Amino acid sequence: MRNYEIMFILKPGSTDEETDKLIAAMEGVVRSHKGEMIGVEKMGKKKLAYRIEKSDEGYYVLFKLDADGECVKEFERRLRVVDTVIRYITVRVDEDLKRVDKIKAARLKKVKKKASRKMGEVAPSAI
Repeated sequence: MRNYEIMFILKPGSTDEETDKLIAAMEGVVRSHKGEMIGVEKMGKKKLAYRIEKSDEGYYVLFKLDADGECVKEFERRLRVVDTVIRYITVRVDEDLKRVDKIKAARLKKVKKKASRKMGEVAPSAI
């Protein structure tokens, strides 16, 4: 299982009921493919960077999930079919998290090495 973030933009005219139904349906897709929902964030209406389908703003929704490739493929297929979805993007986050953990480990190792050198220098000079 890998970590993914899927953000999609809905048309600004979509109602709260339609949005909640779509979110529930997408959660069902994740559960049916044995994925795990980390969280859903309704970000609300925001101005778009450029006009899409005669709309200047859209309703943003962010899904965070642990799933396999088949689950993400089905999730994206369903988003393509829904008329209220203007755009969507899927980002695999686990590679970024691995890189950050590696950098943190290297920095920690460097700090420990530096601290041990200072401790070694202090002891002989004190004698």
